[in-house]
Amino acid sequence: MMDKRDISALFRERLKTLLERSGANQSAFAASVGIDRSALSQLLSGATTRLPRAETLLTIAAEHKVSLDWLMGLSQDEGLTAEIRASLEIEEGFGGFDDTLLAKWHAEAAGAKIRYVPAGIPDLLRCDALNQYEAEISNRSREARIDETQYRVDYNRRPDTDMEVCMPRHTLEIFAAGSGIWSGLSAAVRREQLAHMARLIDELYPAFRLYLYDGRVRYSIPYTIFGPYRAAIYVGDMYLVLNAIAPIRTLTRHFDNLIRAAEIHAHETAAFARSLAAGIGQTD
Repeated sequence: MMDKRDISALFRERLKTLLERSGANQSAFAASVGIDRSALSQLLSGATTRLPRAETLLTIAAEHKVSLDWLMGLSQDEGLTAEIRASLEIEEGFGGFDDTLLAKWHAEAAGAKIRYVPAGIPDLLRCDALNQYEAEISNRSREARIDETQYRVDYNRRPDTDMEVCMPRHTLEIFAAGSGIWSGLSAAVRREQLAHMARLIDELYPAFRLYLYDGRVRYSIPYTIFGPYRAAIYVGDMYLVLNAIAPIRTLTRHFDNLIRAAEIHAHETAAFARSLAAGIGQTD
């Protein structure tokens, strides 16, 4: 736990940073966040270790588009406030995938390890036929899905990429069997998808590594950890974004435990996908 005096000192320095950035005088700055100039002067002077009321802290964070955790010195990432608002619309953008926050977060994490638990078949491993099928049963266009897939493939071909993916083994087994949401997908497309996946896994390894764990004994929500910077939890057409250090570390430990529990390791996954493809009959 941080000492109250340490939090107060960090808050004071970051408040000074916001004041300098704003270009306003103390009176105007104080008015913009709903406090008296004298109160602002006291906060900046370090005469007290007391922090403002929660309402004032939230107003300062919102007015200057920084995270509350950053303002109080609990995080190094200052951009949470703005990104939460934008992430709620991330699936509704009209531009290509490279214009979205997810693309921005991937770019920021270049050179750092990305850890990814997908909601289904990993985006970058999908063939066009699967994207077409899933577009028909979702609210996203085929073009948007293919655009996202291509961006992710190109990203993982970069020399500075380091990505680990962990998912339940039974997701691929259910897919191969044509069960669940894939019950309308032909045997030919399922074989094509698994063969396509195997080729990409071989091509991208070892910079891209896919592990499979037993979903009967382990469970995970879908999420992505972008190095030490942020984690994005997928909650269906939107993302819950975490920037504070402690929850990112907790999710990282959770992911590492999934890796330790993997039954099929990264160097074995392509062969496993091919074996599933070989077991699919020629007709449904």
